[in-house]
Amino acid sequence: MPVNRRTVATLAAALVLPAAQAQPAAAWPSKPVKWVVPFPPGGAMDVMARTLAERLGRDLGQPFVVENRPGAGGNLGAEYVAKQPADGHTLLITSIGMATNPALYARLAYDPVKDFAPVSLLAVVPNVLVVQATPETDKSVRELIARARRSPGKLTYASAGNGTSIHLAGEVFASMTGVELLHVPYKGSGPAIADLLGGQVDLMFDSITSARSHIQAGKLRALGLTTSRRSATLPGVPTMAEAGVPGYEVSPWFAVFAPAGTPAEVVARLNGALVAALKQPDTLRKLEGIGAEPIGSTPQQLATHLSQELARWGRLIQDRHIRLD
Repeated sequence: MPVNRRTVATLAAALVLPAAQAQPAAAWPSKPVKWVVPFPPGGAMDVMARTLAERLGRDLGQPFVVENRPGAGGNLGAEYVAKQPADGHTLLITSIGMATNPALYARLAYDPVKDFAPVSLLAVVPNVLVVQATPETDKSVRELIARARRSPGKLTYASAGNGTSIHLAGEVFASMTGVELLHVPYKGSGPAIADLLGGQVDLMFDSITSARSHIQAGKLRALGLTTSRRSATLPGVPTMAEAGVPGYEVSPWFAVFAPAGTPAEVVARLNGALVAALKQPDTLRKLEGIGAEPIGSTPQQLATHLSQELARWGRLIQDRHIRLD
């Protein structure tokens, strides 16, 4: 029976194609991995990325290079990663902004669902409601609510900027308690805390990362944590729900995404490495230093979490008429 050369070529191509498609996953990582942090150096996200990058580099045999691309509430870095090749060599660490920015900005150059492949939730870093630690300031959340109701619109709360989790934690508080507060946005947590310490503003839902040292030094009084559980970092501080706002919960989360279309095998290998890294004692010590509470998740769990958060924050931002552009 004569051999049909075209048939042979077709069969050969069919055999080679799966191998070619599998090659990127099998070889990954084949070069240094760029890990984009869409905020400036020094914050909790940056510390988290650098801590995990060091471990991943050792475990996976290629350097994980952290690159800061700040701007537009994390949008510039996210847009950059969304447009990179889907080969697992460019990653994004991001935060709750992935769920809030679609509602905060009229136009985004990326879609948080369609343009990214979820990899893993990393950790939660609680916010904490703080006031200046003086005899005159409130001693509890209930006292603060009572004072706010006596003087509608007079109490000021600082934030690290419009649309940040610190800002939105205050909006959730105002919405759930029915109080009127005056929001005072700053360019970062540092100047906001400075004015709170100086008495220029009344309260703040700051990240535990930056507030803890002032709390421990007796300069700020912690009234409540925004998360659903107490923090091992400040075990004596109640949750907001325990302190007088039943059902209150704002958990600033951090997660890793890759460009959409990244091979499932690459995502699975990266997920496994991240979850393992989050269990290592040296990693846990470093994360504890910034008040982070490790999670680790499957890609599907992150996808589900993002979907729920998009719906939740979309409703709140619309109801509170918050816009950034």
